[in-house]
Amino acid sequence: MPVRSRTAERYARALAAALVAVAALLLAANAAPVDATPGSPAPASDTAPAPDDLAAATR
Repeated sequence: MPVRSRTAERYARALAAALVAVAALLLAANAAPVDATPGSPAPASDTAPAPDDLAAATR
């Protein structure tokens, strides 16, 4: 039968796992495609419509 670990040990492992998860999420969020050039604007088809277009669409 396995020996039950102490509460402090469980909290320490949970904290370490949470830190690893946050680090992985931050690295994934900052990952960019290899062929992307920094500072290049988005293509016009990927941008949001102008505010006037939105107002006309909701009427």
